Amino acid sequence: MVSKYSNPQGMQNYAAPSLFQPHRMRQALRDAHEGKIPPLIGYWLGLSSVAYARVVASMGFDVAWIDWEHNSCNVETMTEMVHTIAFMSEGKTIPLVRVPGHDHAAIGYALDAGASIVVPQVDTVEQARCVVSATKFGTKCGGSRSGPPFRLLPGISNTPLKPCMSIFENLNHQAAIIIQIESLQGIDNLDDILTAVPNIDAVWLGTLDCRISMGLDGLAGAEPEWLEAVEKFKSTLAKHDMANSSLALGTPEQKQQMGEGKAFVVTSADVAALLGHLGELSEARELFRPLKQVNKPLQNGVSHTE
Repeated sequence: MVSKYSNPQGMQNYAAPSLFQPHRMRQALRDAHEGKIPPLIGYWLGLSSVAYARVVASMGFDVAWIDWEHNSCNVETMTEMVHTIAFMSEGKTIPLVRVPGHDHAAIGYALDAGASIVVPQVDTVEQARCVVSATKFGTKCGGSRSGPPFRLLPGISNTPLKPCMSIFENLNHQAAIIIQIESLQGIDNLDDILTAVPNIDAVWLGTLDCRISMGLDGLAGAEPEWLEAVEKFKSTLAKHDMANSSLALGTPEQKQQMGEGKAFVVTSADVAALLGHLGELSEARELFRPLKQVNKPLQNGVSHTE
């Protein structure tokens, strides 16, 4: 079924001059937040598999989230997954990498590959500043990122989107930074983070880790302290006119509720799809019972069983 809101071009409208460069995901998130385009729909690649990335690249999702934080994935595999998504989708799908922490080198690897990034467990202003520093070129942006000379090949992958700016200034405006708030400390500090640290493009409330930090179980709940924390998170984003993002899984009603007011939602995941096969396995166990071998008289020299 094709939605009336489907865009056959996907995120090609936000592609850079070279697919080796990050898409203009910063602008896509802002446009979705302001209602100029529908929310970005994402797929979660929880498995470090180029083969899975190849399939997802052909499916038409706006974003493919590569989970490098919780994956036994080396730099080469992550880079190949990013390139597979960008090139096999012909720019219709944005590669997005959740980096493994705040490491300057890991952030650079993901950006150099041509992805935008999700940064987990941002709790303080200082951590947010370090993330932006690792992401941006030039001290004017508070950046300390190193220029990748063999990623930006003359006449091949170094063409600036806006010729009036350098390639490095263009890249600063293209790749998005999504920070994850995953503790009560992060929620309490979010107002200060968004006040003191520009160039953050969206925020994602990591409910599992946040609830763990508060001594609570599960992905969601109705505990008073949790509801208060979530309301503080939402009101802080509204104060700063900041794009919100999250998972939106489950039934259509649950997806709609989880994705309400979000500029970016992840609605599908490889591991979740694989877990769905457990139901098929259970059904197969019922359908295919042990065969009772009953010998019948030979017919034409062949023994038949039932």
